[in-house]
Amino acid sequence: MTGVVRKFFIASMFMWMAPVAILYGFNHNWFPGLSDLSPYSLTLLSGFLAVISVNIVIAFYIYMAMKEPSHQHEPDPSFLAEAKASVSRPISSGDDDKSSQSSKKEE
Repeated sequence: MTGVVRKFFIASMFMWMAPVAILYGFNHNWFPGLSDLSPYSLTLLSGFLAVISVNIVIAFYIYMAMKEPSHQHEPDPSFLAEAKASVSRPISSGDDDKSSQSSKKEE
């Protein structure tokens, strides 16, 4: 479980850091050869690359999630027993339940 949380935290950090670094780099001329572009083109290019970087991070996170072994994840036995009991429990078809729910909605 801690591995999943750690991967999520790292992916979340990169989803914030990558676009901010790209925008900062474009605004402070860290990338050579871009000083010839107009401010409009520079803004469009930096924004486009920032969005692409977030999509790359998301795709990498999905890839890492799909690569995890599925046999490690076993459901909790008490949860399974409770879920099976709730599925096999009969549903009450009384009109009292419907009228009490509709009166609660009106309030």
